[in-house]
Amino acid sequence: MLAVELVRRGARRFADRTAVVVGDREFSFAEVDERASRLANALLTTGARRVGLLVDNGEWSIPLDFACLKAGITRVPLNARLAVAEQTRMLAETGVTLLVYSAALAERAVALAEALDGLRLAGLGDRQRAEDLDLVAALDRVPAADPRVAVSPEDVVLALYTSGTTGTLKAAQHTQASYAAITTNILANLLSPGRDSAMLHAASLIHASGTFVLPYWIRGGRAIVVPGFDPESYVDAVARNRVTDVNLVPTMLGMLLAGPGAGLSTLDTIVYGASPMPRPLLNEALDRLGPKLVQYYGQTEAPLCQTVLRQEDHVGELLGSCGHPAVDAEVVLTDPDGNPVPPGEIGEIRVRAPFTMSGYLDAPGLTAETLVDGWIRTRDLARADERGYLYLVDRASDMIVTGGYNVYPREVEDALAAHPAVAESAVVGAPDPTWVEAVTAFVALRPGAAVSEEDLRAHVRGLLAGYKVPKSVRVVDAIPKSAVGKILRRALREPLWEGR
Repeated sequence: MLAVELVRRGARRFADRTAVVVGDREFSFAEVDERASRLANALLTTGARRVGLLVDNGEWSIPLDFACLKAGITRVPLNARLAVAEQTRMLAETGVTLLVYSAALAERAVALAEALDGLRLAGLGDRQRAEDLDLVAALDRVPAADPRVAVSPEDVVLALYTSGTTGTLKAAQHTQASYAAITTNILANLLSPGRDSAMLHAASLIHASGTFVLPYWIRGGRAIVVPGFDPESYVDAVARNRVTDVNLVPTMLGMLLAGPGAGLSTLDTIVYGASPMPRPLLNEALDRLGPKLVQYYGQTEAPLCQTVLRQEDHVGELLGSCGHPAVDAEVVLTDPDGNPVPPGEIGEIRVRAPFTMSGYLDAPGLTAETLVDGWIRTRDLARADERGYLYLVDRASDMIVTGGYNVYPREVEDALAAHPAVAESAVVGAPDPTWVEAVTAFVALRPGAAVSEEDLRAHVRGLLAGYKVPKSVRVVDAIPKSAVGKILRRALREPLWEGR
């Protein structure tokens, strides 16, 4: 299956129905499809084969992604929150010659063009310099018909940089076939949208949120696109647009429940993932919103669902699970040599599925380390119960070895999260002359809360073994996170190890 054929199929079937809503503007399937075709034809005139996208959520986000599929162009999305140096390196490494930007990000686009010789700019209704191209202005000068560029299942359509939670950013490549398989994966495991379904997109469409566009598109559902996440406007958008489903990271859900959470009661499904959900927050969400939550576990290299915890699974001990293997995925837990571990023992998650990446861009060594005999090595550690439900322990690279004992930050963070004063936490290993690594916790408190370091250590001591209790607890204003809401433990750990 080709991803571009899913675009065409949805456009033909639901031509006159509303497909995308941005603010007070509605766009039909036919209008989005024609915009995509015109954009594809405009992009083809530039001769670019890899196009950088510096685009925020807006009316052009979805047509632009579809245009790249139609033109047979590899899109390289840039997270707008990254630094100029990071974005410059991404564009240079991927060989991007054309950068498409939205008007709000024009200043950054110019800075990147100045940093990279030969980088052309194409604005979406904007032109900062005489030599730049305004794609929107060019649409009337190109054909409205689909260019029908010949593509194959193996053609790379997306080079998406990982969020960098464990170190160097790297671009995972997805093909026409694997991107279509992501759509199938979501429909088979997470959701079954229909013509009356609508998903709200507040998180950036370049990451997990964007993978939900095609599943709704081919079922006749709507995509409600807002520029960013703000709790009050988010709840208002849910009501105003009759939103049925949302996709949230735990941080967003926590902010909603701390504010106007009652506005979410009209939803059918709340999908969450991308980072661990603190148990107290999960319990509160279930108490206040009911059995509407669905969890997925996946990663950029194999999105979206490797495992799924469905609504009916959100009970008892399963609340600590990341779910059961997806129906279209093979999941095994192995030792470092790739041998399956016995049930109940901790092993690395490996997955084999049609939605996995084809490899990292221009990184054959790293690709060979990650893709082994068709299996993706996730570098995440988990154990499985007798029914096959997986319980994430931690990333292998985040494991702390203290006094010869292994400590997984996740379980210490879960213990800290159970304290009523703690909003969130991150646990890392600090250098220690006696223990090699000392368990060290960084904690952000709830508004108005106060608690001593010793009280928090005593709290953890009541829940976990003594060697897992933090040797020190540091209260901070906020826990650092990546642009997609994942905790950046390395940002806390690396300063502790400088010079070591």
